[in-house]
Amino acid sequence: MESSSEAVKTDVLIIGAGPVGLFAAFEAGVIGLTCQIVDTLGRIGGQCIELYPDKPIYDIPAIPSCTARELVDRLLEQIRPFDVPIHLDQRVQSVAQRDDDHRWIVTTERGMRFDCAAILIAAGNGAFVPQRLQLPEAAALEGKDVHYSVARAADFADKHVLVAGGGDSALDWALALKDIAKKLTLVHRRNGFSAAANSVAAMKRAVEAGEMDFVVGMIDSLDVPEGALRAARIKQIDGVTEIAADKLVALYGLVSELGPIATWNLDVRGGRIEVDTSNYESSRPGIFAVGDIANYPNKQKLILSGFHEASLALRKAYGYAYPDKKRVHVHSSYDAKLAERVSAAHTADDA
Repeated sequence: MESSSEAVKTDVLIIGAGPVGLFAAFEAGVIGLTCQIVDTLGRIGGQCIELYPDKPIYDIPAIPSCTARELVDRLLEQIRPFDVPIHLDQRVQSVAQRDDDHRWIVTTERGMRFDCAAILIAAGNGAFVPQRLQLPEAAALEGKDVHYSVARAADFADKHVLVAGGGDSALDWALALKDIAKKLTLVHRRNGFSAAANSVAAMKRAVEAGEMDFVVGMIDSLDVPEGALRAARIKQIDGVTEIAADKLVALYGLVSELGPIATWNLDVRGGRIEVDTSNYESSRPGIFAVGDIANYPNKQKLILSGFHEASLALRKAYGYAYPDKKRVHVHSSYDAKLAERVSAAHTADDA
């Protein structure tokens, strides 16, 4: 979404589009709360998708085994009946509480504003940000010629593209961009990769077929005449190689940090938010923390635990959204409105 000064009104703002944030959106819908999701990353799935998309997960109830990617897909399917807006590339910046009605105004770094009754922080180990190139000339090119994600593949058409990294994201984007780039080169510090075996095999086939190049080495410097990227110098065992490049996509993985949330006057210890285990509310009433970012005695960093925490947190949040309304508990098996929503969503698929 584009930046906007007009506040988006919702009952709950969920910060984090990982598995716990997605399940929280489902639980919000089930109990009658509207919600919006924001995430600092450019795609849905949180650290599961960024760090281990194809790694098997064995401890999700009723699912003997699934990959992180499959889990995220299933959670997206589960929340589809509620049409939950998800805003990506939106890092939360500031929070302020109104005196009259005690609602929160949350602003992102790109200028989006949310007016909400409660905030649910499901940000995993904190906001994940890309590991940036530690080169003095890189910062000025960021978003122009140097990128840490791919928002629009069309921007790389007919360009000399250099993709740096050896994980799933690097190989996936190298394979995706090779057919639209004028020339694509993948550079990685070693011959081994931390990506799915099928992606590595596909990359090697593409190199053998002459569809892309692969170079072992590390980016040493960038050639930036007149403020535009022209080439990258790659440091190798036997010297330095210069590779022509109009666009550089550096995909070295992510690092976590609490970020601006650390300035929200919450009780934070060791980079995690202290919560009350009866409802997973933080030291500021109306702000909740669930999943890996929440801390309490005997805390277990499990997706399952995050699901439980979100469920209880939202039931307390309901009171902030509707202080004069008593929520009546209904088991999902007897929830006619929920059944109707789910049925309508499947009917739309079949149409």
